[in-house]
Amino acid sequence: MSETSDAEGRCLCGGIWYAVRGELRDVINCHCERCRQFTGHHMAATRARLEDISIEDANSLLRWFFPVPEAGYAFCSRCGSSLFWQSAADPTRRSICAGTLDTPTGLRTTQALWTSQASDYHSRSDLPEIATQ
Repeated sequence: MSETSDAEGRCLCGGIWYAVRGELRDVINCHCERCRQFTGHHMAATRARLEDISIEDANSLLRWFFPVPEAGYAFCSRCGSSLFWQSAADPTRRSICAGTLDTPTGLRTTQALWTSQASDYHSRSDLPEIATQ
């Protein structure tokens, strides 16, 4: 976990703003097919306790998409920004697309998951890789 105790982020158009008042996990890159299609590359995500995240969405722009019952993805319906990922297996925590956080974040990328599904154009760094089936 990072030492970050206060973080803020937003979608590209600024219609959705969020704050995290608690610890953020360091960033993990997920190369699974769903995350690649949701973000256009791989998902670089941090994670926080759901109770530590507050979302301001005055225009009701946040939309959730559940391609499978065990996973949901949230995005801005105005600008299309990928914002969150939620696992049904752990409803007490929410993943946050790290690129939507205001910098500096104080986070670092520590791992890559589902590397067996990484796109052929992508060359990975020296992160520990888990080629999850």
